[in-house]
Amino acid sequence: MDEIVNKVAQSSLQVFDLEDYFPDNHVVDLDISQWLLEGFILKESDFRTQLKNTDFSIYQDKYVALYCSTDAVLPAWTFALVTVHLAPFALKIIHGSKKAAIIEWYQDILNKLDYTDYFQKPVILKGCSKKPVPNEVYTLAIQKLMQVSKSVMFGEACSAVPLFKNK
Repeated sequence: MDEIVNKVAQSSLQVFDLEDYFPDNHVVDLDISQWLLEGFILKESDFRTQLKNTDFSIYQDKYVALYCSTDAVLPAWTFALVTVHLAPFALKIIHGSKKAAIIEWYQDILNKLDYTDYFQKPVILKGCSKKPVPNEVYTLAIQKLMQVSKSVMFGEACSAVPLFKNK
């Protein structure tokens, strides 16, 4: 009987898995409506007092997405003031959704990575994530991989979709 050979393992094919960099609990969201009167009305003195009395240290080394879950009409300085209180603790503060903060997380990670292992090699940008990697992140990753790789495919080794080939 012939021996089964794993040709994928023997090839120079490199797998780039975005799940390896998923932020897990490093990205959190913060709803500022909790400091508004009935969730809608910003009374400046009460708002400032509540911010002063909040323990922002729980956001230490996190990416924080600031948002308001209600339809409150807020002055432009509202999120800036919350940021002043968060800044000593958070790594980064984003005014927007948690998804936007996750995309920002990935952008920062992808900009810092060493792509030496992928230089002039065929690469699979792994798909089928178990974690909720936003589609926008694949767009960021392919741009980085195109600069160094021989080719990039998307998916799994058994069913990869060709995306890019260096000419």
